[in-house]
Amino acid sequence: MDTKIGSIDACKPTNGDVGSPPSGAVATIHDSAPSVASSEATLGRHLARRLVQAGVTDIFSVPGDFNLTLLDHLIAEPELKNIGCCNELNAGYAADGYARSRGVGACVVTFTVGGLSVLNAIAGAYSENLPVICIVGGPNSNDFGTNRILHHTIGLPDFSQELRCFQTVTCHQAVVNNLEDAHEQIDKAISTALKESKPVYISISCNLAAAPHPTFIRDPVPFSLTPRLSNKMGLEAAVEATLEFLNKAVKPVMVGGVKLRVAKASDAFVDLADASGYAMAVMPSAKGLVPEHHPHFIGTYWGAVSTPFCSEIVESADAYIFAGPIFNDYSSVGYSLLLKKEKAIVVHPDRVTIANGQTFGCVLMSDFFTELAKRVKRNETAYENYHRIFVPEGKPLNCKPKEPLRVNAMFQHIQKMLSSETAVIAETGDSWFNCQKLKLPKGCGFVFNSRYEFQMQYGSIGWSVGATLGYAQAVPEKRVLAFIGDGSFQVTAQDVSTMLRNGQKTIIFLINNGGYTIEVEIHDGPYNVIKNWNYTGLVDAIHNGEGKCWTTKVRYEEELVEAIKTATTEKKDSLCFIEVIVHKDDTSKELLEWGSRVAAANGRPPNPQ
Repeated sequence: MDTKIGSIDACKPTNGDVGSPPSGAVATIHDSAPSVASSEATLGRHLARRLVQAGVTDIFSVPGDFNLTLLDHLIAEPELKNIGCCNELNAGYAADGYARSRGVGACVVTFTVGGLSVLNAIAGAYSENLPVICIVGGPNSNDFGTNRILHHTIGLPDFSQELRCFQTVTCHQAVVNNLEDAHEQIDKAISTALKESKPVYISISCNLAAAPHPTFIRDPVPFSLTPRLSNKMGLEAAVEATLEFLNKAVKPVMVGGVKLRVAKASDAFVDLADASGYAMAVMPSAKGLVPEHHPHFIGTYWGAVSTPFCSEIVESADAYIFAGPIFNDYSSVGYSLLLKKEKAIVVHPDRVTIANGQTFGCVLMSDFFTELAKRVKRNETAYENYHRIFVPEGKPLNCKPKEPLRVNAMFQHIQKMLSSETAVIAETGDSWFNCQKLKLPKGCGFVFNSRYEFQMQYGSIGWSVGATLGYAQAVPEKRVLAFIGDGSFQVTAQDVSTMLRNGQKTIIFLINNGGYTIEVEIHDGPYNVIKNWNYTGLVDAIHNGEGKCWTTKVRYEEELVEAIKTATTEKKDSLCFIEVIVHKDDTSKELLEWGSRVAAANGRPPNPQ
């Protein structure tokens, strides 16, 4: 069947836009065929077609008795592949990773025991502004409103517990327990996820998935996503006020934040950098959203743990444009940023605030930057200052033969692996800081999707295993490099099995330092030491001779070099698992600084009563 969703290119793998269609475009979900066969005119098949039209070609699922019939009808859709996961948490993380590349993701679980298990992953997707469609196989429609007690519940006749839990971590909830409005409910949920760039919850009664209905036979009613438009007068006023502010500045800078992605404003942000000549930096969670090969790119602004010389330029500026920032305790390094609100122009996806005063609503970020670029006065002073003080970074000393491998030496070799054919996923922990220092080559970031992902706002350890599964499934032409600490890996290790089952060729670097290193640097204690596993032995056991898998342990730099060579040549079509054994105290200097400042923020005494 020839189906499409308006400007469907916004959801294909070649475009990582997340959320609503580009400004000015109207996305319409519709079928070009006049009707479907009666055997396909079921609720389950309709949902499957809608998912495909939205850009989902893989669903991540865990079967349970309430969703089995639904899964039958979903996998009957030729363009939809089911990726069976080992647990619901990883299915949710996989949908998160998939949405980061495709622009939308979906997972399917069973009622309550599955729903509450996936809840943590959906909360993470909500915090990261990712449209994940969480589909739950629900109770038989005849059981609603009765006094019956069902299995997979907490033993009460009230079936709303799961729904209530999802209400705080999704932007829309649909409980489909009758066929009359099922079509409308599904369309509204999916379109809301795309429009709001947030997760949604859809519960489908288990006895309805196979049920036919006239609304699934006739031509589906076209469903439009109304494009968001800037208020023209508000846009003009915002631009005028911003120009007045910037033209008084001597050394303005611009800093990109994570909401550049949801606002689809990366191109416009770079256009402004080109026109203005301002020094351009990114916040850590926005790494990969702007091209690092841009001539005025000065690195990552992260307060005391910034790229060398970046914070000095940003914090000494007399005006800074922040595009889509999130200032939380982590991104502000324990609230220690040396910024002044009266110097800041903060641009959110739909509003602009100037100098902690005037706020202009109904102004889209991309429109604002586009208009500003046309009229801004060029000023390269901040970048010239950066160029004057910049001193190239030194390289860490090479490890001596049989000297224990150091993490900083390891990442020198990782840097050489990056290309337009790779993507990087960094787990919560010291991998945040080490991967942040990687320089993304042309094609490894910015173009289509960021090719660099980590979960900074939610920071759930173990996220990267499922996210790697989903991301690699979404972009099979890329080779994902995943950097995971041993403590995080122990949380979600099972779904390496799913990667193998689906023929993925990811390279996982398991950094074994014997514990929760990021927690150690915030507050140490015996609870941060974990039981050591034979990680390569575990992956070998999961492999069990099925699929392509290669594992190795490395303790020395020469072993790492050989392992990388093998993984990128003779084992290039295999999933490669490289366990890197390092000293428990081998951390980046940035983590040491960041951890002490976050600890200070956590340890503030109560305010006097």
